[in-house]
Amino acid sequence: MPRASPLPRPPWGRTSVKAVVTAGVFVTTLWNLRCFLNPTTASRQTPKHTEPLVLLVWEWPSKQVPNVSGDVCHELYGITGCLLTMERRLLSQADVVVFPHTRLQPDRDKLPKERLPGQNWVWVSLESPSNTKALARWNQTFNWVMTYRRDSDIFIPYGKLVPNQLATVNIPAKTNLVSWVISNYHRTQKRAEVYRNLSRYLHVNIYGKASKKPLCKDCLLPTTSKSKFYLAFENSIHQDYITEKLWRNSLMAGTVPVVLGPPRANYEQFIPADSFIHVDDFGSLAELATFLKTMNSSRYQQFFAWQKRYSVKLYADWKERICTICTAYPSLPHGHVYPSLESWFNT
Repeated sequence: MPRASPLPRPPWGRTSVKAVVTAGVFVTTLWNLRCFLNPTTASRQTPKHTEPLVLLVWEWPSKQVPNVSGDVCHELYGITGCLLTMERRLLSQADVVVFPHTRLQPDRDKLPKERLPGQNWVWVSLESPSNTKALARWNQTFNWVMTYRRDSDIFIPYGKLVPNQLATVNIPAKTNLVSWVISNYHRTQKRAEVYRNLSRYLHVNIYGKASKKPLCKDCLLPTTSKSKFYLAFENSIHQDYITEKLWRNSLMAGTVPVVLGPPRANYEQFIPADSFIHVDDFGSLAELATFLKTMNSSRYQQFFAWQKRYSVKLYADWKERICTICTAYPSLPHGHVYPSLESWFNT
């Protein structure tokens, strides 16, 4: 078989290839020089990616402002590449600016004059829509929302159950039937109405400021743990609004929650169906009272089966909540702005 002749050499040859490469290097050099001389223009062309990610909290959510110097997110929560700061002088370097609703001033002049290119502003709230006012003035302001609702850009629940293979069932000794801790009692609230009618059929041990029996921070759980049942009644009824009344006052205390809030199906997206009692499970409060008073020991213990698999993780530290923004950041939508914060939150 005759040997195949070599492929013809391209007409442009080696010299032409070298010229193309040289031209490419020249163009790249010019672009880099342009970026060096005019960094502002370059930053507008490409998204800003800084290391670490800078989170600026415009005002701290609670009255007690912690020390956030150093690598707080890594040291406390193992979240790397995340700088948490309250230094407003770093605004121009911030990737994310956090605005807690409770600290927002009615006057928009208290906010930065403009949002820098590539920067995202986060609206933060743990209150329900019933207790969140004046949202209309914040239209077209925030890129992301950070709330207790599962459909938030950044979801911050009051608590959750975490798998724990070493967990054991622990039911504290009980000395009374039902307890309730209440600080702000308003007769017009649904929870006040339910309590008044339920108390006609059984005795409820009440604690808290509203009953003039305040409990110290370290006294709350030992007190509620002595009750077989705890009234985990929310101050208003909204989707996913399930607060520390369930997670801390009841589940962490080792008592069975009797809940008043969103529908049972919503609770079951957070905790097992057999771990709580819903007020709506009964045709009347008289039936609920009878169920609580006549429950035998074996039936009662079934409510604690979740303890064999889970432990309660309580979120009570704002530093931890805000640091989670860095974890969520890569998957968050960029360039989005909420046209009507009020419409989204009240849906």
